Amino acid sequence: METVILRPVKKNIALCAEKLKAGELVAFPTETVYALGALATDPAAVRRVFDVKKRPLDRALIVAVSDKAEIATVVRRVPEKAAALIDAFMPGALTLLFDRAACIPDVVTAGGESVAVRIPDNDIALALIRAAGGPVVVPSANTSEMPSPTLAEHVLGDLNGKIEYILDGGASEIGIESTIVDARCEPPVILRVGGVTKEQIESVIGPVTLARERAKTDPFKPMAEVMFSAFYPGMESNICTRYDELTEQGRSVAIICLDGNREKYGDRTVFTVGDDYKQYAHNLFATLRRADSEHYEIVIAEGVDTAGLGLSLVERLVKLSGGMII
Repeated sequence: METVILRPVKKNIALCAEKLKAGELVAFPTETVYALGALATDPAAVRRVFDVKKRPLDRALIVAVSDKAEIATVVRRVPEKAAALIDAFMPGALTLLFDRAACIPDVVTAGGESVAVRIPDNDIALALIRAAGGPVVVPSANTSEMPSPTLAEHVLGDLNGKIEYILDGGASEIGIESTIVDARCEPPVILRVGGVTKEQIESVIGPVTLARERAKTDPFKPMAEVMFSAFYPGMESNICTRYDELTEQGRSVAIICLDGNREKYGDRTVFTVGDDYKQYAHNLFATLRRADSEHYEIVIAEGVDTAGLGLSLVERLVKLSGGMII
């Protein structure tokens, strides 16, 4: 099978929707990362998603719908706090857990009774889901050992020959996954931090708790070993020391840092990721892919303050590094 990248014009979106209706898989952009879509109500198609991604069947998939009204078709009920979060952040980088409706098959939920639902804040994704006529599963469009894709070219590099079409919407706006919240319990629980911050959520529904994810269970791993620094004044000096130790051992090393810190690393190999944490999040996965393509063995990433979006970045860095903090 030849994998073709398509421009997201009306006829190509319609073509991809027909492929979804026929039980096939299509990759497309969302505001977080590129997704690998299949109709959520088609168990055979969903199983193909697991096969293509090499994803364990015990890892449930997120389901995307095209508007707020459609949420009621895939869940049994919408709790009051979930409704408030829907009004505030959907479409957007927020996923909510609900009790699933009967139309959602076991393969989507890994046999569980809850379903994770979101509305992407991306016109291409919404048009495709709407044209497909039903909910679509939206895991990241990569094999499970690779970082999440933020460009159509990343998807092609991972899934070439495994799917027929990729809709190219340019770079993903956010670059990290959606935040996942279970608002069925009290207080609600953030199961994964992502594009919507804890502070934003609490401004709408009050206090929430944070379920820490285990650092070594993340499936999205670059080939390079990832380390990252704790965030404190002078962390750049510690990063330089570790870089020098590793290069003296003959290891190939690159540093990931904010643009404003570039000069602090002298003539060492540095990949800059932007001016602020939003750009850092947006560019993180693409930068790790660059490090892999240039065959670096080790990447040392700057740490960040855990306020706001920084918490999502820290959680992601912990998972990518397996907790390797310097």
